[in-house]
Amino acid sequence: MARRWLLLLGATGLLVASCVPDADVALQQAVPGDAVPSNFPTPAYALDANPPDRATFELGRTLFYDARLSRTGEVSCGSCHQQFVAFAHADHRVSHGVNGLLGTRNAPALQNLRWRRDLLWDGGARNLETMPLAPLTNPVEMDETLDNVLRKLNADPDYQQRFAKIYGKAPIDSYQFLRALAQFTAALTSANSRYDHFVRGEAGGILSAPELRGRGILTQKCTPCHSTDLFTDESFRNNGLDRSFTADSGRAHITSRAQDQGLFKVPSLRNVARTAPYMHDGRFKTLAQVLDHYDHGAQPSPTLDPLLRQPDGTLGIPLTAQERADLVAFLQTLTDTDFLQDRRLTERP
Repeated sequence: MARRWLLLLGATGLLVASCVPDADVALQQAVPGDAVPSNFPTPAYALDANPPDRATFELGRTLFYDARLSRTGEVSCGSCHQQFVAFAHADHRVSHGVNGLLGTRNAPALQNLRWRRDLLWDGGARNLETMPLAPLTNPVEMDETLDNVLRKLNADPDYQQRFAKIYGKAPIDSYQFLRALAQFTAALTSANSRYDHFVRGEAGGILSAPELRGRGILTQKCTPCHSTDLFTDESFRNNGLDRSFTADSGRAHITSRAQDQGLFKVPSLRNVARTAPYMHDGRFKTLAQVLDHYDHGAQPSPTLDPLLRQPDGTLGIPLTAQERADLVAFLQTLTDTDFLQDRRLTERP
């Protein structure tokens, strides 16, 4: 009898052991971001532009975390874009590039890139596939050339095999490289916060009274800049950080137009409670400092956004202490822990 019981236990253990990994395998098989969330607008980088595919996604993930893409082999895309802070750079005003060199701008969060019409703080990239060329060739970031990167990839037997299996031809070229990397960056979709559950009427989607008030304040005082469920209108604006822009001209760096001096891309507010420090140069450490700036810190300049000029001549967006508290409460509901902890997006799933 005892022997039969032990055999039953053994069979049950095998059954349980096989069931748990099966659920894990199902998760690993799925490609993140392979569908458009119902509360999101139409993507700029359509799903059929580079159809999500597990093998290509995994190849893109390997490339994203491969430091050999930099000249010195010490900096990968993932070095400055960390998953636990929505692929921003935790506690860094600016990031360290090759040889410890410092950049000039804060590493932006990489999330919902499929919906971006222009990328980078100054809009210097117009397509998700070409965006990596900016950090790749920047002398204080990865300081490499596309030709050298392709040379390294083609010298690696594993990369040769994986690229050939997907694209069916050799050698690895820039088209293949950039398309594969875009599979991973396009998959970085954050759409599963408590706020998302609320607007989609899903389980767990309950907002408290302060959070609802904060949502109303955001709608009243922070739009159109932070509009739609992407919480950005994709525009470039001067939000009153400085009076002059000799250190960084922003959008004008790309367009050479005087009217673009000091304009920077409006960032999304998604996961904003996790993506400090804030602004294009990371000057603010906390959300409280950000709200202080908008309440009474805006600086005058010729290109200051008209929305920051009040009818009485004052600058900024007046906020009471209660409004600030409610705003912060609402912004916390935009944290998507599923996205921040999705093992499929880690370097070694």
